[in-house]
Amino acid sequence: MSACVPAPADSARTKHVHPPHSPPPGPRRFHIAGADVSASIAVFLIALPLSLGIALATGAPLQAGLVAAAVGGIVAGRIGGCPLQVSGPAAGLTVVTADLIQQYGWRTTCAITVLAGLAQLGLGCLRVARSALAVSPAIVHGMLAGIGVTIAVAQLHIVLGGTPQSAVPENLAALPAQLANLHPADVAVSTLTLTLLFLWPRLPGRVGRVLGKLPAALIAVAAATALAALAGLRLPKVDLPSWSSHALAALPDGPVLGMVAAVLTTTLVCSVQSLLGAVAVDKLVAARPGLTGRVRRSDLDRELLGQGAANIVSGSLGGLPIAGVAVRSSANVAAGAVSRNSTMLHGGYVVIAALLLVPALELIPLASLAALVMSVGLKMVSLNHIRTVTRHREVLVYAVTTGGVVFFGVLEGVALGIAVAVGVALHRLTRTRITHELTEGGHHIHVRGQLTFLAVPRLSRVLHQVPHGADAVVELDGSFMDHAAYETLQDWQKTHTAQGGSVDITGRRPGIRISEPVEVDDCRCRPWTAWRNHQCERPPTATAPPDAGSQDTTGVADLAGGTGGAGRREGTTTSSPTDLARGISAFQRNTAPHVRGELARLAREGQQPSQLFLTCADSRVVTSMITSSGPGDLFVVRNVGNFVPPPGEESGDDSVSAAIEYAVDVLKVRSITVCGHSGCGAMQALLSTEPGGAQTPLKRWLRHGLPSLARTPGDGDGAGGPRLAGRAAADTAERLCLANVVQQLEHLRAHESVARALAAGGADGGLELHGMYFHVGEAQAYLLAEEAGEDGEAVFRRVLETDLTA
Repeated sequence: MSACVPAPADSARTKHVHPPHSPPPGPRRFHIAGADVSASIAVFLIALPLSLGIALATGAPLQAGLVAAAVGGIVAGRIGGCPLQVSGPAAGLTVVTADLIQQYGWRTTCAITVLAGLAQLGLGCLRVARSALAVSPAIVHGMLAGIGVTIAVAQLHIVLGGTPQSAVPENLAALPAQLANLHPADVAVSTLTLTLLFLWPRLPGRVGRVLGKLPAALIAVAAATALAALAGLRLPKVDLPSWSSHALAALPDGPVLGMVAAVLTTTLVCSVQSLLGAVAVDKLVAARPGLTGRVRRSDLDRELLGQGAANIVSGSLGGLPIAGVAVRSSANVAAGAVSRNSTMLHGGYVVIAALLLVPALELIPLASLAALVMSVGLKMVSLNHIRTVTRHREVLVYAVTTGGVVFFGVLEGVALGIAVAVGVALHRLTRTRITHELTEGGHHIHVRGQLTFLAVPRLSRVLHQVPHGADAVVELDGSFMDHAAYETLQDWQKTHTAQGGSVDITGRRPGIRISEPVEVDDCRCRPWTAWRNHQCERPPTATAPPDAGSQDTTGVADLAGGTGGAGRREGTTTSSPTDLARGISAFQRNTAPHVRGELARLAREGQQPSQLFLTCADSRVVTSMITSSGPGDLFVVRNVGNFVPPPGEESGDDSVSAAIEYAVDVLKVRSITVCGHSGCGAMQALLSTEPGGAQTPLKRWLRHGLPSLARTPGDGDGAGGPRLAGRAAADTAERLCLANVVQQLEHLRAHESVARALAAGGADGGLELHGMYFHVGEAQAYLLAEEAGEDGEAVFRRVLETDLTA
C-alpha cells in the first residue's frame, strides 16, 4: 500500500508571471459609467411619486413605499439576476397588499412579506424559476388586468375627493353618490395630473423632444403640487410621520390557513411579475445594439433569489412587498443604463429623498398621487394583450381571470383562470371530428382536430367502414397524434394494404404526405444537407437482425419524409442520379406547401427583383443561403469565375451582357453585386495556365480574367492590391479573387445600360454597384467598403463588423 505524497508547492500551482516591464495589477477601482448615473436619475424621478402613490393605494404608511423602493433598488439590484430590471413596490401587488392590511393589519402584513421572501429564496434554490413561465400568458395578463381595474376603481374615489371601499362591488355601488358629492379642489388637481400624464409624452416639435426626456409622472405631480400651493387649495396632502414612529414587522397573528394562503398569494404575484419582467427586459436589451455582449441575459433563478432577499429586508424594515416593475425597468433601459449600478444608485437616491426631502414631499396632494396610480391601473388593461389572446382563442381564459380577480381576489381569480385554461385545452384535445365519404377517387376519411386515444374508438370504427381492396385517403387536419392513435392507423394501413387496397395519408392541404409507418429508422436531416458524404442522423435503436439488410427499404424511407437530404442511408459517401429525384420529392412534400402561395403570386405578377447578383458557378456558393433571400428577390447570373466581359470582347457569347441589359433596362434592378469566393477554380486556372497552347473553350473564357491577374501582386510583391479588413489575404490566389471582384466592377461600369443608369441617379439613388467576397471555409461574407484604404486600394470588410449598408 502506497502513501499519497503531496506534490511540491511550485509544481502543484502554476504561478502567474507578468510580462517584462509590466506593472503588477493593482486593486480594481470601482467605476460607475456616466450612462448609469443619468439613467438612475431618470428612474428615481419616476419611482418617487409612484412609490408614494402605490403606498397610498394599499392603505399602508407612505414611508413603506419609500422603504420598498430603496430596498428594491439596492438589494434586488445588487443580488438579482437581471441587471437592468428595477424592483420596488409594484402596482400588480396593490390589491394583494391592501387586502392583507385590511385583514391582518400592517405589522402582520410586513411579516407576511418576510415569509414570502423566504419562500422565494426556497424556490430560487430549487431552481424552478423557469417553471413559473409555464403559466399561460392569458392568465398572467388577465390577472394584471383585473388588478388594474381594481386599482382604477378604488383610486377614482380619491380622485373625486372621497374614500374608497374595500372591494370593487362596493366601490361601484358607492360611485353614484360620490359623483353627486364632488370636491372641486381634488377634481381640479386630479384633472391636471391626468392631462399632463397624457399630453406630456406627445408634445410636438423639437421642444417636445427635449421636454419629453423628463418623466411625465414627475411633471404631472409637480405641476399639481404647484397648483395646489399657489392657489391655496385646501385638500388632503402627503403626511409622512417621523421615522422614529415607523412601524416594523411583528410576529404573524392570524389563522394558519389564512396566513399560508396570504404567503402563497404574495409569493405567486411577486415571483411571476418579476420573472416576466426579467424576460421583457431581455427583449428590450436585445433591441439595443449597443448593449449586445455588455449585458448578460437574465439568470431567472438568481433573480428569484434577489427578489426573495429584497422582500425579507423590506418586510423587516416595514416596507411594501417588492417585485420587478415594468415602467421603471423600461425607463432604465431606454435611458441608456449599462449595468446594475443604475438600479442601485436609484435606490440610494430614494434613501436621500426619504431623509432630506420630507418637507417637499408633504406638499404633494393625495388626489394627484391617486390620479397617477389610477392611470397606471388603466394601462394594465392592455388592448394589445386583449388582441393577442383573442387571436390565440384564449379570450375566455383572459376574461374569467380578470373577472375573478376583480370580484373575488387575486388567488381566486388565478385559480379560476387555470381551471378554465385546463378546460379549454382538454376541449381542444378531445374535440375531434372524423367523417367518411365515398368520392370518385375512392373512400375519403377526414380527421379534424387532435388525434388522441380518446378518439381511437371512433377512428377505428370509421376505418373499418372502408371495404377490403378499396382505395382510401386519410386526411389529418391536426397538429398532434399520440401513440395509441398512431398504432391504430398504422395497423389498419398495413392490414388494408395487405388485402390489396391502397392508403394515402395526407395533411391539411391535398398533396402533403404524412410520414408513413416504415420499418427503417426515420432520417433526421438538417436543412442544406449535402448529398455527398452524407451521414443520416438517426435515433439510436437496437441492432437489426442479420437478414434485415437483405431487403432494400431506402425507397420506402424516402417516401416517408425527411428534409433536405432525407432518405439517404447512413454511410453514403457518393451521390447518385436518384439523389436529384429524392431531393425533388422532399421539396414537394416539405417545402412546396409553404411556398406555393408565394410562387403563385409571383406567377401572377411576374418577377420584380431588386438585385442582380452575378457570381461564380461553383457548387458550394448557394446564393439564396448566403443572402437569406427567397423566390423573386434576386436575378442571378452565374458563370465560371464570375466574369463580366467588357463590351466588344464577348466574341459571340453575349449571355452576360444580355442578362445585364435585361436586368437594368427591363427589370429596373436597383443594385448589382459581383460576388467572388475563396478557393475559386477559375482563379487557380488563371495562376497555373501557361500562355500559348491549344485554345480550349475554357481558356478562351478565362481571358476575361487576365486584367484581374495583371493587377494582382505576386507573393514577393508585398501586400498590395485589394485586401481583407482584419487580416491579410492568405495567398496569391485569394488576392486574385479580391482583385477580380474589383476588376469586374470596372468592366460592369463600361456597359452602356449600367453607365446610363449610374449617370441618371436621381432622388431615389439610382443604380448601385457592390462587390462581395465569400469565404467558403469560414462561412463569412465580406463587402467592398465605399472608401479605399490608406494606400488607395479597395478594402473588403466583414459583414456585421461595420454597417456597410447604411
